[in-house]
Amino acid sequence: MAVTLTELLFFTGSPTELRLMVVGSSGPSQFLLTNAILGREEFSKDITSISGSRKNTGELAGRRVAVINGPNIYDKDISQAKRKMELRRSKCLCIPGPHAFLVAFDMEKISPNDIGTPRLMKERFGRHCLRHCMVLLAYEGNMEGATLEDKVKKTHWHLRELIEKYGGRFHIFSKNWRDRSRDRELLQKIEWMVASLGGGHFSSRTFQKAEDCVRKEEKRLRKQRAAEIEKAWTEMEKKYIAEELYHQRDAYTTSVGAEIRARAEMDNGWLRTSLARGLGTGFVVGAVMGALVGSIEGPGGMVLYGIIGGAVGGSAGGTAQVAIKRMEDRVAPPARLNFNSIFINRFFAAPRP
Repeated sequence: MAVTLTELLFFTGSPTELRLMVVGSSGPSQFLLTNAILGREEFSKDITSISGSRKNTGELAGRRVAVINGPNIYDKDISQAKRKMELRRSKCLCIPGPHAFLVAFDMEKISPNDIGTPRLMKERFGRHCLRHCMVLLAYEGNMEGATLEDKVKKTHWHLRELIEKYGGRFHIFSKNWRDRSRDRELLQKIEWMVASLGGGHFSSRTFQKAEDCVRKEEKRLRKQRAAEIEKAWTEMEKKYIAEELYHQRDAYTTSVGAEIRARAEMDNGWLRTSLARGLGTGFVVGAVMGALVGSIEGPGGMVLYGIIGGAVGGSAGGTAQVAIKRMEDRVAPPARLNFNSIFINRFFAAPRP
């Protein structure tokens, strides 16, 4: 879609907060990108994965942004149930939908898994999400951005292939978050992409489901706190009058609303359903294993051990889902031989025939 100058100026002049869903394949790239966007060390340099989804807000080249991170696509230390719940949570944190998906990679460590990320993106976010995607390549050094981009276009055919799958949109950012030299360029690229899609955000049935569940939870929490809010307003009426009263009420209402919204995004009926399914799966697996053990002692043993196994499995399934929410960020493991790095060195070293 062609973008007129009027449309671009309208969008870039908008006070709308940009919602950016940052996605990582593996390693620290998505966390380095979040630091670069926000201009602060939100994630330490040792972080290579996280167990739960997060949202941080700040500014990129003067534009208000909300940045959402979740577990890496290829993080093998997370169960399927936990991965599914965190995918849901990341969508709740980004309602009504992201303006852009920023898919982060390390420019010098592209792996075969990275080439397959577009398919997984479509599975997780919807088949049309690639239109809203941009590839972000992390680099370390002082090379000029234009020189780096020219290098990617002319010599790195594997990077070109990856970028083409995301519509040809890419940007190179510094691993040093203190380097703010390319902030304006990144913002302009994002805004151009959003404007070319009509200036709106990406949406799908699951994002709509997330929004409905967050709104429902907000309504429940407001009802729960109605008496508290009414009491606070009454106290304000005793202390303030006229415009000052309206100002204080407005500030208080805004603060409470933001707190309720944040709680609803992190915990709502949709996410609790995912947790309950984790408990149920644990119960079924435990019951089956218990019955198998009990079969040694005959039919009675199968029933008894099946009940015990189900109880233990259900408890473990539920406990694991709760406990894993409290896991702290894992740091990089000790250096070890990496098959992907060997593959890249051998396979990508020579130019494509």
